[in-house]
This record gives sequence, C-alpha cells and structure tokens, in this order.
Amino acid sequence: QVQVVESGGGLVQPGGSLRLSCAASGIIFRFADMGWYRQAPGKQRELVATITLARSTNYADSVKGRFTIARDNAKNTVYLQMDSLKPEDTAVYYCKVRFTTLDYWGQGTQVTVSS
Repeated sequence: QVQVVESGGGLVQPGGSLRLSCAASGIIFRFADMGWYRQAPGKQRELVATITLARSTNYADSVKGRFTIARDNAKNTVYLQMDSLKPEDTAVYYCKVRFTTLDYWGQGTQVTVSS
C-alpha cells in the first residue's frame, strides 16, 4: 500500500526555522513528482513548493527565498526547509506524491509560528 508520512512540524518563534520531512513508500519514488501544500485556519489549501522527478522546483511567491524543497531518492524522502518563518506561515502542511496518474496525500503536520 502507498504510505505518505510527514514529520518535523512544531512550534517555532518568528524568524526561526523548521525542516519538514515526507517519507513515501509503495511507489517508485524516483519517478514521482512531489509537493508541499498548506492549509491555514479558515483558508483554502494552497501550494507551497513542488519538485519534479527531474528535480525542477517551483515555489509560491509567499515563500520564495525562505523555503527550499529537496529530495533524497535513496531515502524515498522529500524535505521542506523553512527559514525566516512568519506567523502567516502557520498552517497544517501536507505532502503530496504524484505517481503515474494518481495523487497520494499525507495526513499533515502542524506548523505554528508564534511568540
């Protein structure tokens, strides 16, 4: 079965950093496109960053220059390095795996940026 598991969320002060991890199994990881999404209270889920099987990356304007997405195919893991965090980054962060024509989602990890 396909499994997508996020980890690394938590409480951090403004200006701090967190690194999220997403481990995927049950797919051929190196042929999958990966993405991070987030959903803040009362808002729609939005794309944060993506990385393709060819390691091409894209970022939402709101996180560009602060967040970095990367993948380690040997570990079947995608990362989201988040620096210079702001209160508006507070959300549940979800990992999405696209393999062939199917999308798989993790259950999310909470990131709270607050003093």
